[in-house]
Amino acid sequence: MKTKITPVILCGGSGTRLWPLSRKGYPKQFVELIGPGSLFQQSATRLSGAMFAAPVVITNADFRFIVTQQLAEIRVDPGAILIEPEARNTAPALLAAALVAAQSDPQTLLLAAPSDHLITDIAAFHATLARGIPAALDGQVITFGIVPTRPETGYGYLEPALENGRDPIPLRRFVEKPTAARAAEMLALGGFLWNAGIFLFTAQTMISAFQTHMPQMLVAVQNAVTEATPDLGFLRLAPKAWSACEDVSIDYAIMEKINNISVVAHTGDWTDLGGWEAVRQKSSLDAQGLATSGDVTAVDCKDSLLRSETPGVRLVGLGLENIVAVAMADAVLVASRDRVHEVGNLVKVLRKSGVAQADTFPKDHRPWGFFETLILSERFQVKRIVVNPGASLSLQSHMHRAEHWVVVSGTAQITLDDKVLLVTENQSVFIPLGCKHRMANPGKVPMELIEVQTGSYLGEDDIIRYEDVYSRGQGAKG
Repeated sequence: MKTKITPVILCGGSGTRLWPLSRKGYPKQFVELIGPGSLFQQSATRLSGAMFAAPVVITNADFRFIVTQQLAEIRVDPGAILIEPEARNTAPALLAAALVAAQSDPQTLLLAAPSDHLITDIAAFHATLARGIPAALDGQVITFGIVPTRPETGYGYLEPALENGRDPIPLRRFVEKPTAARAAEMLALGGFLWNAGIFLFTAQTMISAFQTHMPQMLVAVQNAVTEATPDLGFLRLAPKAWSACEDVSIDYAIMEKINNISVVAHTGDWTDLGGWEAVRQKSSLDAQGLATSGDVTAVDCKDSLLRSETPGVRLVGLGLENIVAVAMADAVLVASRDRVHEVGNLVKVLRKSGVAQADTFPKDHRPWGFFETLILSERFQVKRIVVNPGASLSLQSHMHRAEHWVVVSGTAQITLDDKVLLVTENQSVFIPLGCKHRMANPGKVPMELIEVQTGSYLGEDDIIRYEDVYSRGQGAKG
């Protein structure tokens, strides 16, 4: 039987360069940017099928239920889902995946793959991966380089050794992100490749590399894996041991130090969608170089990107040129195309100013579904709440607010102290202050309701939790 590749999908990043659509609370890998499905879903689909085993996913606690929901939507059954206690970059994350895989087979073939890349020619990508398998099984680390199409300053580069008829080709060195002049020079010289950050290796090969080059990190990650705790299908790495890991990328920690690394060139399409200009280039452009998405009206606009990300919020452009405009319910970005690479720094400015929209997302995703605030005033709040089929919120009460629920779609099973009610479309229920209550969706379609909160304090931490299928503590949201 042919050796299958186990994908290791990394999806813990924040993606601030695509603000306001991508934010710390809901980053770009979970957003639908180009084509159907989120980038994470596209990655999981691309890395499934006869060539692959079930994927290992590495994420953080905030995204764990988004990961499981999005995988369920595309019917991909994951293997281990590792929860990082805190962000420590790619080196400890990939080592943790290797150690977990080695428990069943040290020769497990792992493919480290970021979750936010766009690759549309899947057959060509699979063919590129296949070229690296024999050498990876023989103890090589295989990195995949993208044949450049322009002098790009936003990517690091790979310089393979001189062609010697071998495939993969030994890697001579990694090259840092260049200046514009140097990028143009490398493109003219030829032979240089963009560093895609995709690696193929066996679990034991990676563990051995850490034994040689990062032995202290190996000890810390081994402890984090050994002391990890299962939690609702996730594997939570031990926080104390994990905190001892250095925050460092796999490139700096291992790849730039080892001599058993080779490169396979990928000639197919690839982009990491690192900013709004990359999104515009990959979007469908009209004859005037204009890309639109959502409720958009554009008159005499060209060479621009106009996106409305909220149904009913119409973005109207008149006479715009070389502009990126992205409209959401709570924030709008309008920027010159030649400045969109600065959006990440703009988010830092917003954070420093205390602007909530810098990180928080209009939709607050939870293990049971999501909610979004429609109106927030001093003593009342109106929310839209959507509960997934078969899902349930915790049994809880509030000290400072009462709630009115109006079901607008589906059927809700409502617990009020010792009573259980079925509330259907156009029916409502009142939850007095201090009442133990729970909402659940017993149906097979999403249940949607409008919640009106009234009281002296409306914070999400006003929760006394009595029962919770998701094992969250007191004061945890939702």
